[in-house]
Amino acid sequence: MTTIPLIPAPENERTRTFRHVLSVIVRDPLALISTVIIILFILMAIFANQIAPNPLEGAGKTNASNSLLAPSAEHPLGTDKLGRDMLSRIIVGARAALMVPMGVVFFAVLIGTPLGALAGYKGGWIDEVIMRITDLFLAFPSLLLAMAITSALGRGLDKAAIALVISWWPWYTRIARGVAISLRERYFVEAAQAVGVKDAVIIFRHILPNTISPILVQATVDLGTVILAMGGLAFLGLGTQPPSPDWGLMVSEGRELILNQWWVATYPGIAIFVVVLAFNLLGDTLRDIFDPRQYK
Repeated sequence: MTTIPLIPAPENERTRTFRHVLSVIVRDPLALISTVIIILFILMAIFANQIAPNPLEGAGKTNASNSLLAPSAEHPLGTDKLGRDMLSRIIVGARAALMVPMGVVFFAVLIGTPLGALAGYKGGWIDEVIMRITDLFLAFPSLLLAMAITSALGRGLDKAAIALVISWWPWYTRIARGVAISLRERYFVEAAQAVGVKDAVIIFRHILPNTISPILVQATVDLGTVILAMGGLAFLGLGTQPPSPDWGLMVSEGRELILNQWWVATYPGIAIFVVVLAFNLLGDTLRDIFDPRQYK
């Protein structure tokens, strides 16, 4: 009896890409450390109530008897002027500092990428309308526009998030449009058009999947920028409102104490610095991986 050897199925292109990205990150010490830091902070945000030494103080409960205690064994990062444990505040504040910016970038990608793909693929008046609206938003600095929108909508974390989504989506529209323009004359797109495939199907099956790489790189870098922007809005009093914890708000509350009670503003600032640096380093690595010039 003849045994027919099993032939393994060909590996999916996306699976190969993921394995390649993972192998590069593992070999690059900076990218690996950045990825580990990001994962740790995300886990800290998710399980904040279980990790924080005093989650009630982290959420805003005051304890005046412990006001402005220096770092010690009981309070490793000290306490703020209302006696709240700084370590707990930083851990619980990771939710607003990390999860909200991730939501902002997600919705900015969700809005901007399809619009850019539609504009680049269709061209004509559709392209003109979409890109003129995009240029209108891009004419203003993103943070300045977000400040103006937040001032109009009212203060609060949700209002700040909406303002940042409104000011950030145009960047993804421009990226997706550029990819769509480069793809609409390709043979596989022309073949799909020749057999009568609808434009919507071509955009979602052929154009949008090819935008994943540049959008992923931009989104990773933007996460660090949005974290800074969200912290800046909170610092100015336009984002998270007391007593809710937020790293930018904590820096704002400690700025007047920086000479004597330095820990109140320093540790939240370090948290922002570390996370933003991690996202930037990881974004640089992804850019190197997906940069087409490396294959020339």
